[in-house]
Formats: sequence, structure tokens, C-alpha cells
Amino acid sequence: MLPTADAVAAAAADGFVASARDAVAARGRFAVALSGGRTPDGAFALLREPPRVDAVAWESVEVFWTDERAVGPDDALSNARRAHELLLDHVPGLRPDAIHRMRGEMTDLDAASRAYETELRAFAPLGPSGVPQFDLVWLGMGADGHTASLCPNDPSLAVTDRWVVPTWPAGYETARLTLTYPVLDGAREVTFLVTGQEKAATLSAIVGGVDLPAGHVKAESVAWLVDAAAAGLLRGEQP
Repeated sequence: MLPTADAVAAAAADGFVASARDAVAARGRFAVALSGGRTPDGAFALLREPPRVDAVAWESVEVFWTDERAVGPDDALSNARRAHELLLDHVPGLRPDAIHRMRGEMTDLDAASRAYETELRAFAPLGPSGVPQFDLVWLGMGADGHTASLCPNDPSLAVTDRWVVPTWPAGYETARLTLTYPVLDGAREVTFLVTGQEKAATLSAIVGGVDLPAGHVKAESVAWLVDAAAAGLLRGEQP
């Protein structure tokens, strides 16, 4: 547990730098899948500034996303737009052809999902089982327990033969594209970023064994960066 959301952002940014350094040293490039939502905003801001920005070999970075809304890249809801505005447009050496966004604007979202799977086959490193093996995946957790766009009771939770699928989760503002569990589980390292009191009941439920999507990620290494507000019920605080 970390004291504040700012501390979570700093730990996430430092973890990104360390993972990038190790991956480039070992394999010549760093393949990362970024989370959507607002939780990564603080980490994005830190990564674009010294000393962290200077510690990453950006020319060796390949950027992917865990999920995207069914909107265009200029839409305010676009995960890709947010990452560009807060980080990707501000770092030196990052190649435009190394930024692999999901095409949420396509009318046929199944075709968009299959197109992204083709892009993963072409540009993401594949592990021994033939599934993409990202060096680092950032994930968030919604108050309903979703992660990426794997939402409670959604058919996407049971998918094992696709790497990317479209979803139409009930109660959400748009349809979405999401990586599936086989890809998340294939990562070398997964880091959850969880902040805010509104996440406390969900985090406590997952720790207690309640069946929610965020609790099912089983990568080689899974770390949870959680601030004090999100961990409140784990520390015995009253809701």
C-alpha cells in the first residue's frame, strides 16, 4: 500500500523505467500495453519529465493498449488520445510506427479486433505458447471490478481462442475492444494501478475471494500499486 495517488503514480513510473531498461538490455526492445482511464495520468506526466524520460530508450519502445472505446482517435473518450496528450507526444525518439492503437472508430468492431490481433502477431513479441508476451502491462480496476474492458458477466471473460474481442458491456457509454485473459496472462509483468475510495469495497472483495474480473489476471508477475484510500477497508476502516 502507498500513501497517496501521487505515490502510486511515482511507483508506476519508476516500474515502467525499470522494466524498459531490463527489456532493452535483454531483448533489444520494450513492449508495453497501456491502460485506459484516468488512473495512469499521473504516471504519464512523470514519465515525460526528467529524470525518468531520459532513462528510457524510447526509440526501442513498442506501445500497445489493453483496451479502447469504440470511438475515433480524436474523441475525448479515446484512450489513445489521452496517452498521446499526456505522454507519447512529448518523449524523444519514439517512432510513430511503434505506436499500435486499436481502431475503435471502425464500424465492424469484430473486424477491428481481428485487425489488432494481426498487428499483435506482426509487432508484439510472442512467448513460448505463441501468445503475445508483453514486457509490461498496466491495468486499472473499475469500481465494478472490471479490468481492461473485461467486465463482470460479459462473454469476453470466457474467451480463450482470441487475443482481442469487441465487448458491449451493459451500463457503459460505448462498446469497446479489449485484450483477453490469454494475452494479459502471457505478460512478463502486470501492474495494477488502483486509487480512490470508490475502489475500496471492490478491492476488499477481490482480496476476500469474490469472483470479479480484475482478480483473474494470472501473469508471471502481478503487482498491485494501491493508495491508502483504495486500501481503506483492507485496513479496517468503515465504508
